[in-house]
Amino acid sequence: MSLINKERIISWIEEDKWMMDILRTTKSLNLPDWWICAGFVRSKVWDTLHNFSERTPIPDIDVIYFDLTNIDENKEKRLEETLKTFMPDIPWSVKNEARMHIKSNMPPYTSSVDAISKFPETATALGVKLDVNGNVLLTAPCGINDVVNLVVKPTPFFLEDQQRAKIYEERITLKNWKSTWNKLKVFHINTPYP
Repeated sequence: MSLINKERIISWIEEDKWMMDILRTTKSLNLPDWWICAGFVRSKVWDTLHNFSERTPIPDIDVIYFDLTNIDENKEKRLEETLKTFMPDIPWSVKNEARMHIKSNMPPYTSSVDAISKFPETATALGVKLDVNGNVLLTAPCGINDVVNLVVKPTPFFLEDQQRAKIYEERITLKNWKSTWNKLKVFHINTPYP
C-alpha cells in the first residue's frame, strides 16, 4: 500500500464522475480557500482499498471555505441551498472555517488547511478541490500514510488536550468505521501507534 501517493488518489477522484461533478459544482460558487474534505476523500480511498464495487454512502458532503469578511452562519445556509439547486440529491454541508473555532472553542484557524490539520483523525484530515484550470488538488496536512495504510489514529492536535482526546474516542466509537471497512486498524489514544 505504500506505493500509493497523492497522484494516485487524485487519479481515483478524476476517474469518479460523481466526485468530479460535486467538485465542479462547488467550484462554481467561487468561494475563498474552499475544499471538500473529510469523508468525501477518506471514504473514496478506503472503498478503493477494500475493492468495493459500490460507493459507501456518505452522511454529508463537507464543503469548507475561509472568509473572515463574513462569518454569518446564515451565509453558509444560503450556500447549501444554492448547491442543492444544482445537485438536490447531495447532502451538502457548508462551513466557513473562519468562524468554526468559536463553535469548537479553539484558537482561530488561519486557513481552511489549518482547520483540516486540526480534524480529529489523520485519515480524515484530507481535502480536495479544483484549481483555476479544473485540475484536482489534494491537501493532506497530516500526510496520506494513515489513510492509505487503513490506520485510524488521532491528529497531533487531538493528542495535545484531554478534552479533545475524549472527543476523538467518542467519535471512533460512534462512527464504528471498522464495521464498514473491516481492514481498518483503529487506534485509541492510549494505544501505541505503529
